[in-house]
Amino acid sequence: MPRTDARGGPETRARISNVATTLFLERGFDAVTVAEVARAAGVSSVTVFNHFPRKEDLLLDRGGEITDQVRGAIRSREPGIEPLDALHALTLRMVDEHQGVAGVTATAVPFFRTVAGSPALVARSRELAANLQRVLAEELDRDASFTGNSSLLAAFVVAGYSTVLVENARRLMSGETPDEVEGDHRTRLETLFRALKSGLEN
Repeated sequence: MPRTDARGGPETRARISNVATTLFLERGFDAVTVAEVARAAGVSSVTVFNHFPRKEDLLLDRGGEITDQVRGAIRSREPGIEPLDALHALTLRMVDEHQGVAGVTATAVPFFRTVAGSPALVARSRELAANLQRVLAEELDRDASFTGNSSLLAAFVVAGYSTVLVENARRLMSGETPDEVEGDHRTRLETLFRALKSGLEN
């Protein structure tokens, strides 16, 4: 495959991500080099790093998209809708649309195994969660209708959702079906947001 220029566009970025994901899931994150990803994608290593400054982001490439979804849920909600209700609706929509971040599909199993098997990916996942928490707190701060503790609520939301995902990973990797996990996923989301809302009201 001919090499593209050092920049490339969205199609180049998507191809690199898809190739990298396939290699990482097949062989493990630490066993694959950026040079191998570049070669398989038909681009240079420079092009890879232009699109993905860190190797970990080749697999964890949806951090920005998730942040945008959270930001959009807060900013575009209808009048009278509380931020927590908007976030709850977003998490349910992620399940309905079978987004990877919901962590309830069969394809999530190799992803979870790959992340769990790499300290670098675990560390990067934590960094992305911390960034999401920061963005959510900022959005709540700028929302005139929200009068609670933005930093604390953001921490609870991100930690709570992360706990739900970890439980999904454990159950899927132990052999439970996506349908079984998805049903409980929705129930646990209901429990999480009900508890958060109750806490705000008290």
